[in-house]
Amino acid sequence: MISFKDVSKHYPNGTTAVDRLSLELPEGGITVLVGTSGCGKTTTLRMVNRMVEPTSGTVSVGGRDVLRADAAELRRGIGYVIQQAGLFPHRTILDNIATVPLLLGWGRRKARARAAELLELVGLPADSGKRYPHQLSGGQQQRVGVARALAADPPVLLMDEPFGAVDPVVRTQLQNELLRLQSELRKTVVFVTHDIDEAVRLGDRIAIFRTGGHLVQCAPPAELLASPADDFVAGFLGAERGLKLLSLSTLADVDREPVPADGQRWRLVTSERGEPVGWRDTEGPEGDRAPLLPVRPLRDGDSLLTALDESLASPAGLVARVDADGVLTGVTGREAIHEYAGQRHAEAGRAAALKNAAAGTDEAPGTAEASEAAEAPEAAEDPKSPDTSVTA
Repeated sequence: MISFKDVSKHYPNGTTAVDRLSLELPEGGITVLVGTSGCGKTTTLRMVNRMVEPTSGTVSVGGRDVLRADAAELRRGIGYVIQQAGLFPHRTILDNIATVPLLLGWGRRKARARAAELLELVGLPADSGKRYPHQLSGGQQQRVGVARALAADPPVLLMDEPFGAVDPVVRTQLQNELLRLQSELRKTVVFVTHDIDEAVRLGDRIAIFRTGGHLVQCAPPAELLASPADDFVAGFLGAERGLKLLSLSTLADVDREPVPADGQRWRLVTSERGEPVGWRDTEGPEGDRAPLLPVRPLRDGDSLLTALDESLASPAGLVARVDADGVLTGVTGREAIHEYAGQRHAEAGRAAALKNAAAGTDEAPGTAEASEAAEAPEAAEDPKSPDTSVTA
């Protein structure tokens, strides 16, 4: 769907924002661009809709060179979400969302009907459509920004650090919403962030850039975490790569074990409905009258990283597992989580080795690019020119 072929972007002041980038972004997936400040990730994204034009090379969308397309027409067919939403303050929420359909000549009634549909799709109440941006929270405004980008049902969605200005709780909610929408809509998404945890959580593939616009490695999250191309990538991923790998799996991937039976030290007390209430230490001085210790039950869809955290917090070293109704179905121990994590890491490492072998090299993906980057001079991020275009 989106292709970069030997693309570079140089500025008159000598800045190289992107250097000889060749990259294919698969259709229907989320590709996340990450890297250090000044690495050219935002420039790369903005070349897709010609808000920045390449100095050399070819950027294609749907097999068509973007430089051969009318810029306004191109942008109306590509959704664009920026940090802090960029909503028009003098327009209602419905009219903000209807912006691109109106530009495309849909007619006011049809455009507003589509806007109302999208309000529901992104989880906002219908009456919020009559309000103005300043009357919404930051998280709600970002949802409106996503709705506006989806209004004309574009096949491509560009997202430039869209959740960077909200607090961590709201950020997690917005990430969940994006994943839910993507499971239904299957857009081709290019997502820029500086947060590697966000990249791992959202990306089908992650492209890591370094200063000077050099692509160092592009791979699925599991492969990236298990087999970083070089010390730069390993350092960018952080010392807790194994824990990040756990965030890619869910509790459903690990076998469920029977609840501890009578005669064992820790007893999991349940309600009449079978809901976990707390852990009781039967070998303590108070025996069966010992006070209950907290339990945080998890469902199959919770990440293994969450499960590991709960197993460490649990006095029994066990995670209580429940069904959709909150009824206890079994437990999982931290040893089982550790064992699965080791298997997952080994599998990802083998996949990376097979990929390298198929490519006819013993080097990790991106090593050649990393070597070139190490020899390249440092460059600042591309200059920011005023943006007068409509963000769709």
